[in-house]
Amino acid sequence: MEFFKGVNVDWMGKAKYFVTLSLILLAVGWVSILHNGGIRYGIDFRGGTLVYVRFSGPPPIDRIRKGLQSAGLANSSIQGISDISNRSAQNDVVIGLEQKGTGDESLDAGKQAILDVLHKIFGSADAAGKQDFNSVTPSALAAYLIQKDPLNLGTTTGAADRYTQLAQRLTDARDKDHGGIVTSFDDLKSVDGSTQPVLSTLSSNFTLGNFTIRNVEIVGPKVGAQLRRQAILATLYALAGMLVYIAFRFEWVYGVAAVIAVFHDVLITLGFFSLFHYEISLTVIAALLTLVGYSMNDTIVIFDRVRENLRLMRRESLPEIVNRSINQTLSRTILTSGLTFLTVLVLFVMGGEVLRAFSFAMVVGVVVGTYSSFGIAAPIVVVWNKYRGQGAVSSAGSAAEKRVAAARR
Repeated sequence: MEFFKGVNVDWMGKAKYFVTLSLILLAVGWVSILHNGGIRYGIDFRGGTLVYVRFSGPPPIDRIRKGLQSAGLANSSIQGISDISNRSAQNDVVIGLEQKGTGDESLDAGKQAILDVLHKIFGSADAAGKQDFNSVTPSALAAYLIQKDPLNLGTTTGAADRYTQLAQRLTDARDKDHGGIVTSFDDLKSVDGSTQPVLSTLSSNFTLGNFTIRNVEIVGPKVGAQLRRQAILATLYALAGMLVYIAFRFEWVYGVAAVIAVFHDVLITLGFFSLFHYEISLTVIAALLTLVGYSMNDTIVIFDRVRENLRLMRRESLPEIVNRSINQTLSRTILTSGLTFLTVLVLFVMGGEVLRAFSFAMVVGVVVGTYSSFGIAAPIVVVWNKYRGQGAVSSAGSAAEKRVAAARR
């Protein structure tokens, strides 16, 4: 499918505008990074504790922040979750605490400190001596039901199994049907086996807290440092492998230009992360590696067309050949990049908080990676050949021809 026919844009004549735009984006992004004290790493890389909390209503973030500060946890971070596809998740917050000490004891202490603050702020006075149904485990609930015996099963065979199954159904209804938060025991009437005596027993001996702990993630500092090092190496290895491939397939200058363009994409994306206060996590590294491959593929398509046109347009200058090649692949670029951008944009808007940073990296990366293919990589090749002199154009063409001829033999 070809949307644009007969396009004749002087891309190389406009290269200075693309370079200027890139320099501005790089400067703004990295000034932000330096101003914020460096790249913001997530718990995955720096080590610490993440506690995912769900509330029965809009989370009082200011109260949580004041409570954490009064407990000496001023270095903690609080992030609200906005997920329009999941109504329950709109009341979620993620509380992060960077590890200051060493060892597992420090991590456990950080987790317990956050939980103590939450219970201190939101614990109800009439809950003394009662368990919170919204945080009770199936096994603990089963043990309680066996003890109270609201169904009057006594010591009959299978009584313990029935209460164990009932406890599992009750907690499943709480977690799956009510998002982990039950606001009234009447919400459990539809659960199989949940009779009125069972509900009365629960309401008499359990309280319903207005928050629940959805998940706790703990990463040690050694593991975080190792993951950070491996993520950097993975990105560098990917760039090195692509440099070798393109240098073998085309010319080494093509490989260098492509790697510089991809490196440029990654640096700009990191700058945007700092500007919009996103943290670098393992999922973001996955997005950056995806961006590297995507941008490189688009660059290779243009370079492959340049190589073909070098044989067909022997009398033309290299800038004219590159312009023609970009114009000929423009429809393909618009189609693939446009569809990819729409996909990741929907993922960014609808994908939820878990995928927010990943999809943000892809949204920025697709845009930057697309224009860097013809606005950064291609001009580098033209400038290098111009620096080497007019004979460089013919030598590049002859080198490509030699490889084609050798392949045909």
